[in-house]
Amino acid sequence: MNGGPSGFNNAPVTRAFIIASALFTILLGIQGRPNKLGLSFQDVFQKLQLWKLIFSVFAFSSTPELMFGLYLLYYFRVFERQIGSNKYSVFIVFSIIVSLLLGAVALFLLKDPSFILVASGPYGLIFSSFVPFYFDIPVSTRIRVFGFHFSDKSFIYLAGLQLLLSSWKRSLLTGLCGILAGSLYRMNAFYIRRLKFPDFVDSFFSRLSWPSVGSTSSAAAIRNSLTTNAGRQVERNYPSAIVGAVEPPEDSILTLVSMGFDRHSARQALVHARNDINVATNILLEAVSR
Repeated sequence: MNGGPSGFNNAPVTRAFIIASALFTILLGIQGRPNKLGLSFQDVFQKLQLWKLIFSVFAFSSTPELMFGLYLLYYFRVFERQIGSNKYSVFIVFSIIVSLLLGAVALFLLKDPSFILVASGPYGLIFSSFVPFYFDIPVSTRIRVFGFHFSDKSFIYLAGLQLLLSSWKRSLLTGLCGILAGSLYRMNAFYIRRLKFPDFVDSFFSRLSWPSVGSTSSAAAIRNSLTTNAGRQVERNYPSAIVGAVEPPEDSILTLVSMGFDRHSARQALVHARNDINVATNILLEAVSR
């Protein structure tokens, strides 16, 4: 399970966020400050250290956290491909702000002036992403090991569990705040899922993509054309339907349509994926990335 095509095709915001997270972590590690990261009641309500607040959004406090965190961020780029860079930027901002606010509430209730309770790093975004991962990413394969049943999603959950418990109470609380933030986004609290940033946000992150992307069109126009091109690419790769194929379920077609693909492309991909929605999603994403 790899979250679609490799690399950062159609995921410039994820790419920028991962680079920023890695650079901030390395920079603070060189300066010998990783142990000073994280937020306490004193940082938020008394001293109001803005530098610490900003760094705590991006920088992890240890190398293992960095490795697992970047792996999960890289996998969750699939959501940017599904909803587009603009709406994914809204998801990032909402997840970070809400998880920080929930963490601040926890700090206020405990009122320990020195105890660092909120872990450093993009925990809010990572664990907020587990909500759509649980509900929207289907299981494609199942395996059995020593009598225990696992799916291809199990490895992502294990990586998340490792990160959740990496700093014990600090990471556990911050991760739970992220899950609550993701749940609020899914419930469309404050109609957040209708919100979009101005088009220049898409354009800015698109310019940060690989040099081979030389188009000067706006990101919104690019995305609109990509869904059409995906259908054409699927038709070229799979010119004829599989004989005797079962008609795809309507709910599977609607799931792919909700990701931004047109109905014809979604149906055709499901036919060739033998109604495996995860495989069909990868077929469409691979077509978009070409």
